[in-house]
This record gives sequence, structure tokens and C-alpha cells, in this order.
Amino acid sequence: MQLPESFRHTIKSVHGEKGESWLDGFGELVRYCETKWGLRIVHPYDLTYNYVAAVRLEDGTEAALKLCVPNKESRSEEQALRVYDGRGAVRVIDSEPDRGILLMESVRPGYTLHKIQDDEEAMLAAAQVMKRLWRPAPTSVHAFPSVAGWTEGLQRLRLCFDGGTGPLPERMVELAEITFEELLRTAGEPLLLHGDLHHGNLLAGGREPWIAIDPKGVIGEAEYEACALLTNNLPAYGQSIDILRNRVNVLASALGLDRARILKWAMSFGVLSAFWCVEDGVGDPMPSIARAELFERLLSEVE
Repeated sequence: MQLPESFRHTIKSVHGEKGESWLDGFGELVRYCETKWGLRIVHPYDLTYNYVAAVRLEDGTEAALKLCVPNKESRSEEQALRVYDGRGAVRVIDSEPDRGILLMESVRPGYTLHKIQDDEEAMLAAAQVMKRLWRPAPTSVHAFPSVAGWTEGLQRLRLCFDGGTGPLPERMVELAEITFEELLRTAGEPLLLHGDLHHGNLLAGGREPWIAIDPKGVIGEAEYEACALLTNNLPAYGQSIDILRNRVNVLASALGLDRARILKWAMSFGVLSAFWCVEDGVGDPMPSIARAELFERLLSEVE
């Protein structure tokens, strides 16, 4: 099976030798799935960090197959979907998390939230999904990551550049570090969040108006959840600030959230996202820094 070179490059860049080994065994992994579930691959979807394809099971049922390099993130995704159990999120048919295999229901009609032209309508639709997904963080032992743990990425940035910030502006990194410390010290109730709920991860469904896919399954306060949604599907830089301001206002009102905390998370998250680009060697970090600066401007309006 031929995989796009861009996809192969991403897998190698993110996962190193483990990724190369996974690519070498990809054909065998597909054959294993075909045999176990009697499925036939119909067509792959656009490939980024994982292989996802529309499949047809032996009885004719349509489904979706996701294959990834096994890692902590893929395991937390599977666990989160099990917890959601179809409430606001895609249902799991079967899985083998240790092999990076996830077989899920097919979501129809399946177009993403990008199709909704009215931005306020899109924000309100996402807010309804958030309400269905959120639940108190598990009190028993679990493997879900935390937002607090993610913020430690900026410590790795310092280590990578001998205490400096490399290609990222020192002022913005310092601001993110200070803001993260404040947010974590004053955080509200910990919830099990999706963690990456943006336009591309919300699909129009039949059994529910919108269905979430690809959860990170991260523990944090509610305001953090807005970050990914705010920074997706934006126009050119100069036209973004009014849209961002309105998005924050709509989400805060619909969900009863604190506007300043949303903006602080979004600003700091922008800097952290920029470092993830540097760390993974995938993507340009500078647009994330530019968005972080926009959120800083908006924060000055509410403080």
C-alpha cells in the first residue's frame, strides 16, 4: 500500500525510529485488521499524523479505521472515547490500543464544522458538544494527561536552547511561563476535556447534530477547551482579531466561562503550540506566535 511521502515524513519526524518501524510494518498491520474484522478499506481520508480510512465490514456496515504509532496520546484517545460512550463523540466498535488500532462508527454525513459559514452558529454548535463531553476528572487511577503536564513543554524549550528560547521570541515565552503558573495555581474544577476540539474534529452526524472525533482526553479546567476552537478556521492575520473577540464572547456566554481566563489560556497555548512545531519539526511556529500576540491584545481589553 502506497502512503503519501508527506505522511511518511511526518511519521518519521514525530516518532523517529519507532515511526520508521511502524511504516515498515504498515502493510502487515492492515492485513491483520482485514483478517480480524473482515473489513475492506474503501478509501483513506486526508492523512496527517495518523492513517484513517473509510472501511466496510463483512456484514456491509460502514466504519472508520484509525491506525497510529502506539503512544500515550493514542491510548488516552481510546480511553476518552470509551468514557464518552457515544455521548457527543464517535462510538468505538473495537480497539487494540497497544497496537494503535481503533475501529469506529462511520459518521454521516460527516462534513466538518468548517462548512458552517456563520461563525457564531459554529461556536454555539461546538459549545453544545463541549457540554455533552465534559465530566468531572476521574478520581480513580487513570492514564489521561493533564494540561499542567502539557505546560512543561516550555521547560523542554529552555533545555533545548541552553536556557534560551531558540526561534521563539523571549518576551512571549516569558509571558506564557508566568501566565501558565498563574492559571494552574488558580485553576477551577478539573474536567475530562476533549483537548483538541476544533472545526476539523467536529463532524455532522445523524444520531447527534455534531459528533467529536480525535479527543486528546486531557484533564484541565473548562476555559482551556476553547483554545483549539479559537485558533482554527481564521482569515488573514489583519482580519482575525474581531472574529477572535466575538468567539471568546460567544463561548464565554454560552458556557458560563471567564473571558480573561480563556484569553490567558489561548495566549499561552499559542506559544506552547509554536514550541511543539519546533520540537516535532513539523509546521511553521510563527503563525501560533502571531495568534498569541492577538490574544494578548484582546486580554488588555478585559483586564
